[in-house]
Amino acid sequence: MYPDFRYLVAALGIDPPQWVGLFKTFGLLVALSFLAAAATTSMELKRKEQEGIFKADIEEVVVGKKRSLFQIILSSVVAFLIGYKIGGIVTDYSHVMPDPMGYIFSGKGHWYFGLLTLAINLYTIWREHKKIGNNPPQVKRRIIHPHERMGEILTVAALAGFAGAKIFNAFESWDDFLANPASLLASAGFTFYGGLITAAIAMYFYVRKRGWSFRQLCDATAPGLILAYGIGRLGCQFAGDGDWGIINSAYITAADGSLRQTESPEEYRTVLQQNPAFARDQAANDGVQAKYVVAPAGLPRWAVAMNYPKNVNNVGMPLAGCTGDYCSVLPTAVFPTPIYEAIAGILIFCVLWAVRKRFRRPLQLFGLYLLLNGLERFMVEHIRVNYKYDWGFLHPSQAQIISACLMVAGAIILLFYRPKPQVPARPATVEETLPV
Repeated sequence: MYPDFRYLVAALGIDPPQWVGLFKTFGLLVALSFLAAAATTSMELKRKEQEGIFKADIEEVVVGKKRSLFQIILSSVVAFLIGYKIGGIVTDYSHVMPDPMGYIFSGKGHWYFGLLTLAINLYTIWREHKKIGNNPPQVKRRIIHPHERMGEILTVAALAGFAGAKIFNAFESWDDFLANPASLLASAGFTFYGGLITAAIAMYFYVRKRGWSFRQLCDATAPGLILAYGIGRLGCQFAGDGDWGIINSAYITAADGSLRQTESPEEYRTVLQQNPAFARDQAANDGVQAKYVVAPAGLPRWAVAMNYPKNVNNVGMPLAGCTGDYCSVLPTAVFPTPIYEAIAGILIFCVLWAVRKRFRRPLQLFGLYLLLNGLERFMVEHIRVNYKYDWGFLHPSQAQIISACLMVAGAIILLFYRPKPQVPARPATVEETLPV
């Protein structure tokens, strides 16, 4: 696995400096997933503007206005916090490197760097106000196309999605959250559906403010959402962040860290007894979950069994001969569900991107996205370790409940939702807003 950039660079045959480990592989793939979603959504917004579905806004920009006292205080606080945290990373990166997320949410930092960035911020504001002098502010008008607001859309969706992903992750790990709320919130654990739900709510209010069609925005974002999901799962896979499946009892880890086929059920049970912490991690309501699956002929073993050496969470047993921050390997094989979801996500993206122009009614493409995404997640939950609810003869996980609701919603939209075709919008011009 590649928990941080040091391992990625080292795999290329280069000896990297230690500070490179500050950059985490999972974070890189998450950032790429956001960029991919932004790029595809921007392309769709451009296309929909050309078709008259969206129109550009006329925005008034005030130039030459001095900042208010509140703006000065807010920018100064932000500048201090940025310098405070960056200073702590620069001066003590070896301690920050194992858990950057925990450091960011802690009270640790460097006061001198914080005060320095505060002073630079105040000096910049002073120079800005001196340049303006007593000149009155001017109001300028400009056209802003929908795709030019991708920065705003990405910020709103990211902040709301991050909060929702952490909240739903706390629900999925409720006992751990109650035992140590601060630790769970500072960890790298996220729940995709929680982020999707809260981001959708935030975007609804955003588009209402802009006067856009929320249904059309849902269609524009659908391909990018599933592409980002697939790329994000690659981050889970390469970092080994614990988002793997249940145990594949056909394989156990040998002394050198490699996998070998289990010789008997007793051998598998002995390995679990020798690694009780791992067994607890792989247990849900009904104990440790496992399936016995030998890789079929012609299929590589990693397709059904991986033990995630040097995983980012240091889960499992010590890896022989390893030195560094990440020296653990799973004692048994598990199903590499992040690979399955990454492949499924990218394939679904290809389908949505290929058919997106064939849907002429709003929300139809998004309905197909809900159906396919829900189906993919519902199926993979059968081989993932999650808390199961006891509903009599049904024992679904939180993700299965949500994915089932998404499938039903998607099917209803595709089969029964028949909105009226939208009247094309007239392009905006700056001259329209000028006083007569």
